[in-house]
Amino acid sequence: MGRFDGRVVVVTGAARGIGFGTATRFAEEGASVAILDLDESAAAEAAAKLPLVDGAKAIGIGCDVANTESGEAAVERVVSELGGIHVLVNNAGITRDNLLFKMTDDDWDMVLGVHLRGAFVMTRAAQKHFVAQKYGKILNLSSVSALGNRGQLNYSAAKMGVQGFTRTLGIELGPFGVNANAIAPGFIATEMTDATAARLKIDVDDFRKMNAEANPVRRVGYPEDIAAAAAFLCSDEASYITGQTLYVDGGAKLG
Repeated sequence: MGRFDGRVVVVTGAARGIGFGTATRFAEEGASVAILDLDESAAAEAAAKLPLVDGAKAIGIGCDVANTESGEAAVERVVSELGGIHVLVNNAGITRDNLLFKMTDDDWDMVLGVHLRGAFVMTRAAQKHFVAQKYGKILNLSSVSALGNRGQLNYSAAKMGVQGFTRTLGIELGPFGVNANAIAPGFIATEMTDATAARLKIDVDDFRKMNAEANPVRRVGYPEDIAAAAAFLCSDEASYITGQTLYVDGGAKLG
Protein backbone atom coordinates (compact mmCIF):
# COMPACT_ATOMS: atom_id res chain seq x y z
CA MET A 1 0.00 0.00 0.00
CA GLY A 2 1.43 3.36 -1.08
CA ARG A 3 1.49 6.54 0.97
CA PHE A 4 -0.57 8.30 -1.68
CA ASP A 5 -3.17 5.67 -2.54
CA GLY A 6 -6.41 7.45 -3.36
CA ARG A 7 -4.73 10.87 -3.46
CA VAL A 8 -4.66 13.27 -6.39
CA VAL A 9 -1.43 15.19 -6.89
CA VAL A 10 -0.85 18.19 -9.16
CA VAL A 11 2.70 19.05 -10.21
CA THR A 12 3.30 22.18 -12.27
CA GLY A 13 6.10 22.45 -14.79
CA ALA A 14 6.36 18.68 -14.71
CA ALA A 15 7.00 17.65 -18.30
CA ARG A 16 10.70 17.24 -17.50
CA GLY A 17 13.39 17.69 -14.86
CA ILE A 18 12.58 18.01 -11.17
CA GLY A 19 8.87 18.23 -11.88
CA PHE A 20 8.75 14.97 -13.80
CA GLY A 21 10.94 13.22 -11.25
CA THR A 22 8.57 14.35 -8.51
CA ALA A 23 5.47 13.31 -10.45
CA THR A 24 7.05 9.90 -11.01
CA ARG A 25 7.68 9.41 -7.28
CA PHE A 26 4.08 10.24 -6.40
CA ALA A 27 2.82 7.84 -9.07
CA GLU A 28 5.08 5.08 -7.73
CA GLU A 29 3.52 5.62 -4.30
CA GLY A 30 -0.04 5.21 -5.55
CA ALA A 31 -1.23 8.71 -6.47
CA SER A 32 -3.21 9.80 -9.45
CA VAL A 33 -1.17 12.60 -10.98
CA ALA A 34 -1.90 15.67 -13.07
CA ILE A 35 1.11 17.02 -14.92
CA LEU A 36 0.76 20.69 -15.78
CA ASP A 37 3.00 22.37 -18.31
CA LEU A 38 2.88 25.32 -20.66
CA ASP A 39 3.19 22.80 -23.51
CA GLU A 40 0.12 20.56 -23.33
CA SER A 41 1.50 17.95 -25.72
CA ALA A 42 4.66 17.63 -23.61
CA ALA A 43 2.49 17.36 -20.48
CA ALA A 44 0.43 14.58 -22.07
CA GLU A 45 3.55 12.70 -23.19
CA ALA A 46 5.03 12.93 -19.70
CA ALA A 47 1.78 11.77 -18.08
CA ALA A 48 1.74 8.73 -20.35
CA LYS A 49 5.17 7.70 -19.02
CA LEU A 50 4.22 7.66 -15.33
CA PRO A 51 4.43 4.28 -13.54
CA LEU A 52 0.84 4.15 -12.29
CA VAL A 53 -0.26 1.53 -9.79
CA ASP A 54 -3.57 0.01 -8.65
CA GLY A 55 -5.89 1.83 -11.02
CA ALA A 56 -4.47 5.31 -10.48
CA LYS A 57 -4.74 7.74 -13.38
CA ALA A 58 -2.59 10.43 -14.94
CA ILE A 59 -3.44 13.38 -17.15
CA GLY A 60 -1.44 16.11 -18.84
CA ILE A 61 -2.85 19.62 -18.90
CA GLY A 62 -1.61 22.71 -20.70
CA CYS A 63 -1.46 25.60 -18.25
CA ASP A 64 0.09 29.03 -17.93
CA VAL A 65 0.43 29.14 -14.16
CA ALA A 66 0.85 32.92 -14.11
CA ASN A 67 -2.53 33.39 -15.79
CA THR A 68 -5.46 33.32 -13.39
CA GLU A 69 -8.02 31.90 -15.82
CA SER A 70 -5.62 29.21 -17.02
CA GLY A 71 -4.63 28.18 -13.51
CA GLU A 72 -8.16 28.03 -12.17
CA ALA A 73 -9.36 26.09 -15.21
CA ALA A 74 -6.54 23.57 -14.77
CA VAL A 75 -7.46 22.93 -11.13
CA GLU A 76 -11.13 22.48 -11.97
CA ARG A 77 -10.23 20.06 -14.76
CA VAL A 78 -8.12 18.03 -12.33
CA VAL A 79 -11.00 17.83 -9.87
CA SER A 80 -13.44 16.86 -12.62
CA GLU A 81 -11.26 14.22 -14.32
CA LEU A 82 -9.39 12.75 -11.36
CA GLY A 83 -12.05 13.17 -8.68
CA GLY A 84 -10.41 15.70 -6.39
CA ILE A 85 -7.15 17.36 -5.40
CA HIS A 86 -5.07 16.67 -2.30
CA VAL A 87 -1.52 17.78 -3.10
CA LEU A 88 -0.20 20.77 -5.06
CA VAL A 89 3.47 21.01 -6.01
CA ASN A 90 4.37 24.46 -7.36
CA ASN A 91 7.42 23.54 -9.39
CA ALA A 92 7.04 25.57 -12.60
CA GLY A 93 9.94 27.91 -13.16
CA ILE A 94 12.15 29.65 -15.69
CA THR A 95 15.48 31.47 -15.65
CA ARG A 96 16.45 34.68 -17.41
CA ASP A 97 19.93 35.19 -15.95
CA ASN A 98 21.85 38.43 -16.33
CA LEU A 99 23.76 41.00 -14.33
CA LEU A 100 21.71 43.88 -12.97
CA PHE A 101 22.84 46.44 -15.53
CA LYS A 102 21.96 44.08 -18.38
CA MET A 103 18.68 42.76 -16.95
CA THR A 104 15.56 43.91 -18.79
CA ASP A 105 12.10 44.60 -17.44
CA ASP A 106 10.91 41.47 -19.24
CA ASP A 107 13.69 39.38 -17.66
CA TRP A 108 12.48 40.50 -14.23
CA ASP A 109 8.74 40.30 -14.88
CA MET A 110 8.81 36.87 -16.50
CA VAL A 111 10.80 35.20 -13.72
CA LEU A 112 8.81 36.80 -10.90
CA GLY A 113 5.62 36.06 -12.80
CA VAL A 114 6.16 32.34 -13.22
CA HIS A 115 7.69 31.66 -9.80
CA LEU A 116 5.74 33.96 -7.50
CA ARG A 117 2.54 34.88 -9.31
CA GLY A 118 2.33 31.31 -10.59
CA ALA A 119 2.56 29.84 -7.09
CA PHE A 120 -0.01 32.39 -5.89
CA VAL A 121 -2.49 31.67 -8.69
CA MET A 122 -2.26 27.90 -8.37
CA THR A 123 -2.37 27.89 -4.57
CA ARG A 124 -5.37 30.20 -4.43
CA ALA A 125 -7.23 27.94 -6.86
CA ALA A 126 -6.35 24.76 -4.96
CA GLN A 127 -6.93 26.03 -1.42
CA LYS A 128 -10.67 26.37 -2.01
CA HIS A 129 -10.83 22.59 -2.28
CA PHE A 130 -8.30 22.01 0.49
CA VAL A 131 -10.15 24.19 3.00
CA ALA A 132 -13.53 22.69 2.13
CA GLN A 133 -12.27 19.15 2.70
CA LYS A 134 -10.08 20.14 5.69
CA TYR A 135 -7.06 18.51 4.06
CA GLY A 136 -4.33 19.57 1.68
CA LYS A 137 -0.59 19.60 1.10
CA ILE A 138 1.22 22.44 -0.66
CA LEU A 139 4.86 22.17 -1.67
CA ASN A 140 6.70 25.11 -3.23
CA LEU A 141 10.07 24.94 -4.96
CA SER A 142 12.59 27.50 -3.77
CA SER A 143 16.35 27.27 -4.40
CA VAL A 144 19.72 27.80 -2.75
CA SER A 145 19.86 30.83 -5.06
CA ALA A 146 17.43 32.46 -2.63
CA LEU A 147 20.53 33.18 -0.55
CA GLY A 148 22.00 35.18 -3.43
CA ASN A 149 23.73 34.24 -6.67
CA ARG A 150 25.59 36.45 -9.12
CA GLY A 151 23.62 36.99 -12.32
CA GLN A 152 20.36 35.78 -10.83
CA LEU A 153 18.89 38.87 -9.21
CA ASN A 154 15.41 38.07 -10.49
CA TYR A 155 15.59 34.35 -9.73
CA SER A 156 17.07 34.90 -6.25
CA ALA A 157 14.37 37.42 -5.37
CA ALA A 158 11.65 35.09 -6.60
CA LYS A 159 13.01 32.07 -4.74
CA MET A 160 13.38 33.96 -1.45
CA GLY A 161 9.88 35.28 -2.02
CA VAL A 162 8.70 31.68 -2.26
CA GLN A 163 10.01 31.07 1.25
CA GLY A 164 8.08 34.01 2.71
CA PHE A 165 5.02 32.92 0.73
CA THR A 166 5.35 29.43 2.21
CA ARG A 167 5.64 30.60 5.81
CA THR A 168 2.57 32.78 5.45
CA LEU A 169 0.58 29.93 3.90
CA GLY A 170 1.52 27.82 6.91
CA ILE A 171 0.10 30.47 9.23
CA GLU A 172 -3.10 31.09 7.26
CA LEU A 173 -3.99 27.55 6.22
CA GLY A 174 -2.77 25.49 9.17
CA PRO A 175 -6.09 25.82 11.06
CA PHE A 176 -7.86 24.26 8.08
CA GLY A 177 -5.84 21.04 7.90
CA VAL A 178 -3.48 22.29 5.20
CA ASN A 179 0.31 22.00 5.39
CA ALA A 180 2.57 24.22 3.28
CA ASN A 181 6.31 23.68 2.95
CA ALA A 182 9.11 24.39 0.50
CA ILE A 183 12.20 22.66 -0.81
CA ALA A 184 15.30 24.64 -1.80
CA PRO A 185 17.35 22.45 -4.14
CA GLY A 186 21.05 22.90 -4.67
CA PHE A 187 22.66 21.94 -7.96
CA ILE A 188 20.43 19.37 -9.67
CA ALA A 189 21.42 17.69 -12.91
CA THR A 190 18.62 18.68 -15.30
CA GLU A 191 18.16 20.18 -18.74
CA MET A 192 18.03 23.61 -17.07
CA THR A 193 21.46 23.30 -15.47
CA ASP A 194 22.84 21.74 -18.67
CA ALA A 195 21.60 24.84 -20.50
CA THR A 196 23.46 27.00 -17.99
CA ALA A 197 26.65 25.09 -18.77
CA ALA A 198 26.10 25.70 -22.47
CA ARG A 199 25.49 29.41 -21.86
CA LEU A 200 28.76 29.60 -19.90
CA LYS A 201 30.53 27.59 -22.63
CA ILE A 202 31.49 24.86 -20.14
CA ASP A 203 31.32 21.14 -20.86
CA VAL A 204 28.31 19.61 -19.07
CA ASP A 205 30.36 16.93 -17.31
CA ASP A 206 32.93 19.50 -16.19
CA PHE A 207 30.17 21.79 -14.95
CA ARG A 208 28.64 18.99 -12.90
CA LYS A 209 32.03 17.96 -11.50
CA MET A 210 32.76 21.56 -10.50
CA ASN A 211 29.45 21.81 -8.65
CA ALA A 212 29.91 18.39 -7.04
CA GLU A 213 33.20 19.49 -5.56
CA ALA A 214 31.53 22.55 -4.03
CA ASN A 215 29.53 20.60 -1.45
CA PRO A 216 30.41 18.18 1.37
CA VAL A 217 28.83 15.07 -0.16
CA ARG A 218 30.89 15.57 -3.33
CA ARG A 219 28.15 14.80 -5.83
CA VAL A 220 25.45 16.69 -7.70
CA GLY A 221 21.80 16.16 -6.98
CA TYR A 222 19.25 14.49 -9.21
CA PRO A 223 15.49 14.93 -9.59
CA GLU A 224 15.02 11.77 -7.54
CA ASP A 225 16.65 13.48 -4.55
CA ILE A 226 14.11 16.28 -4.64
CA ALA A 227 11.26 13.84 -5.29
CA ALA A 228 12.11 11.85 -2.15
CA ALA A 229 11.96 14.97 0.00
CA ALA A 230 8.75 16.09 -1.71
CA ALA A 231 7.05 12.76 -1.06
CA PHE A 232 7.87 13.00 2.63
CA LEU A 233 6.78 16.62 3.09
CA CYS A 234 3.48 15.94 1.28
CA SER A 235 2.74 12.79 3.26
CA ASP A 236 0.74 12.45 6.46
CA GLU A 237 4.01 11.57 8.21
CA ALA A 238 4.88 15.26 7.93
CA SER A 239 1.57 16.56 9.26
CA TYR A 240 3.32 18.41 12.12
CA ILE A 241 5.60 20.28 9.72
CA THR A 242 4.43 23.49 8.06
CA GLY A 243 5.84 26.80 6.89
CA GLN A 244 9.33 25.32 6.56
CA THR A 245 11.96 25.37 3.82
CA LEU A 246 14.14 22.28 3.52
CA TYR A 247 17.48 22.78 1.77
CA VAL A 248 18.34 19.71 -0.31
CA ASP A 249 21.79 20.72 -1.48
CA GLY A 250 24.38 18.18 -0.41
CA GLY A 251 25.31 20.46 2.46
CA ALA A 252 26.37 23.31 0.18
CA LYS A 253 24.88 26.02 2.38
CA LEU A 254 26.97 24.77 5.31
CA GLY A 255 29.88 26.61 3.77
